[in-house]
Amino acid sequence: MMKRRQLLTGGALGLGGLAAGCECGTPAGLEAIRGAVRQRELKMVTTWPKDFPGLGTMAERTAQFISDLSGGALTVKVLAAGELVSAFESFDAVSDGAADLYHGAEYYWVGKSPAFAFFTAVPFGMNTAEIMAWTEFGGGQELWDELSAKFNIKPFAAGNTLNQSAGWYKKEINSLEDLRGLKIRMPGLGGEVLRRIGASAVALSGGEIYQALQSGAIDATEWVGPWNDLAFGFYNEAKYYYNPGFHEPGAQLAVGVNLDVWSGLNETEQAIIRGACQWANNLSVAEYMHHNSAALDQLVAEHGVQLRTMPEDVLAAAAAAAKEVLLETAQNDALTSRIYESFKTSLARSMAWSDVSEASYMAARRKYAAI
Repeated sequence: MMKRRQLLTGGALGLGGLAAGCECGTPAGLEAIRGAVRQRELKMVTTWPKDFPGLGTMAERTAQFISDLSGGALTVKVLAAGELVSAFESFDAVSDGAADLYHGAEYYWVGKSPAFAFFTAVPFGMNTAEIMAWTEFGGGQELWDELSAKFNIKPFAAGNTLNQSAGWYKKEINSLEDLRGLKIRMPGLGGEVLRRIGASAVALSGGEIYQALQSGAIDATEWVGPWNDLAFGFYNEAKYYYNPGFHEPGAQLAVGVNLDVWSGLNETEQAIIRGACQWANNLSVAEYMHHNSAALDQLVAEHGVQLRTMPEDVLAAAAAAAKEVLLETAQNDALTSRIYESFKTSLARSMAWSDVSEASYMAARRKYAAI
């Protein structure tokens, strides 16, 4: 109850603009909030396997937050990938009104517009803090709203997996030549970068990856990071675990709300959904940092996973290809071009500070750590 009071008083309801004079932290104020929210069940589809750690449970948590913040008036039924529609059909289900919300990764929708990739991750792009800054304060949300509205959707950031791993490989990659011809699961613009440097990129939903790796349909795969990768057991099929994850330096996940549903909500109901997504987004950062650290130890100590760094010539080729891909993507249409320019400007600004603060501190800590 205390967490709900704090969020309602300090953030979510302030965004929605409750009636002036509501003492929202008091019992009477909470009753007023409940009275402003109508009883309704919403249907959420996801791109994740049912109850999958982090990703699937992130969707469940967002749904629970909506219920908690509304005092139980708004409930959300969560349907995992395949329960109502397949993972990659989630966007259309919400756009068309077959479902009310989705929880997924925006780069899955690049077939609708390549601009969606910018709101999940782009190769050599923003890390977690940087994409959160752009979305919340740098104009990203407004551009995202404009893009998604073309498809009858209102979007929100609702999770972040931090920097992802470059993936699991059945054989060592010692040079760019070793990468050529490999079939690698990687969606979004990262997949296009792989194609440009000689690999074959394959787009698969999470639930399809292990079987494809096991059968030899793919030679390697990226997924998320140690926590989620451990849960899928990729170490049983591929022992070489590569970093850095240049393709997704800070993968932002999203809730999309059917725009007709969103427009039909009152200000309090909208504020509750917005606040629940922000809460889920922030909590996921701490969750992934905690669980990735523990899972990495387990992968190495218990499963014999061998950590590897991508060779310099692979990273250099990928960076050059990423620049080409992003420039070409920006030429797709006027809105994509504006999104690209906004992203690029915010990234340059963030990088200047990140290099002064985070990068220099990490180097100093590594060399002089006192703990």
